[in-house]
Amino acid sequence: MPCSVTRRLAWMTVSFSTAAPGSGSLPDAGPLSLCEREPHVPAERLVAEMVPPPRFDSVRFATYLPDPKQPSQTEAVRVLEDFAAGLGGAHAVGGGKRGFFGFGKAKAPKTPSGPRGVYLDGGYGVGKTHLLASLWHATPAAPELKAFGTFVELTNLVGALGFQQTVRTLGEHRLLCIDEFELDDPGDTVLVSTLLGKLVEAGVALAATSNTLPGKLGEGRFAAADFLREIQGLSARFRTLRIDGEDYRHRGLPEAPAPFSDEEVMKTAYATEGASLDDFPHLLEHLAKVHPSRYGALTDGVRAVCLTGVRPVPDQSTALRLVVLADRLYDREVPVLASGLPFDKLFSEEMLNGGYRKKYFRAISRLTALARDAKGLIGA
Repeated sequence: MPCSVTRRLAWMTVSFSTAAPGSGSLPDAGPLSLCEREPHVPAERLVAEMVPPPRFDSVRFATYLPDPKQPSQTEAVRVLEDFAAGLGGAHAVGGGKRGFFGFGKAKAPKTPSGPRGVYLDGGYGVGKTHLLASLWHATPAAPELKAFGTFVELTNLVGALGFQQTVRTLGEHRLLCIDEFELDDPGDTVLVSTLLGKLVEAGVALAATSNTLPGKLGEGRFAAADFLREIQGLSARFRTLRIDGEDYRHRGLPEAPAPFSDEEVMKTAYATEGASLDDFPHLLEHLAKVHPSRYGALTDGVRAVCLTGVRPVPDQSTALRLVVLADRLYDREVPVLASGLPFDKLFSEEMLNGGYRKKYFRAISRLTALARDAKGLIGA
């Protein structure tokens, strides 16, 4: 069993509240319903789950397939392998027992001069998360001394533990990997930038990714400039790795499958063990009642998500919640079978041209990939 899975299972205590009887729930023998779940997640699970998600449990540098037309991809692998090799040492392999929240004997060395972090700069689907997870796996440190999470998960951790406790929790880690660093929320960006400064002082190495905003002149380079500006005094600690290429999810793959009929989706939900079945508008309403940090727990044990009546999301708050759910489903490789409109019609033109557009494009790309995965469920 992969070490990240072992560590994750150690803190899988989650309780669920269910909707009241008569609220439209399906028979006991039928599919699950996300709308009937209200997970209560202990704070320690948020820490324990800071490992590469299941989709990236088995990825390594050796399994990354660089596009031969994009030499920057091969170069990124080489640089990251060297970076991981440089993170060895007594602190990396444990050096003593620590309490759960970072108290204990092992102390981080003083921060060395020079780059202490790497930033992977590039567009959608060039394999940045694959490389980031590979760096986590390749770093010679015990799993509990390495942390991996999205920017949103990191801010959720601060909200759950408080700033000082988060510094103590992560301060004796050897490596912190942050996927999808957000550049569109000034408050959260300042919070995380301050946190990273404290962690660098404690000797923690950093690695981060973020997506290039569509339509920006100089694609990618502006994303790097924005990132380095937002982390302020830490910019000298980061080496930027440019990764060119097209979205691998669309390389030689067919177009996203057209939505299925309500009848096909419902029959598949009843025929698929562990499938959930929900009306899309009702699911959007339910997401407003569950904190985004719990969306991963919302899908515990779900092997396929079946949705009827997919339609455009009504507002930006709802859209941003759907983005988080799409990320959690993609991380867990949960196929999504849907009726209604195709996923590229979820967000309005105004949303796709606005400040959160990178999130919406990511959600479309990931839901499209999961819709392809779900095609095999029909008739199975």
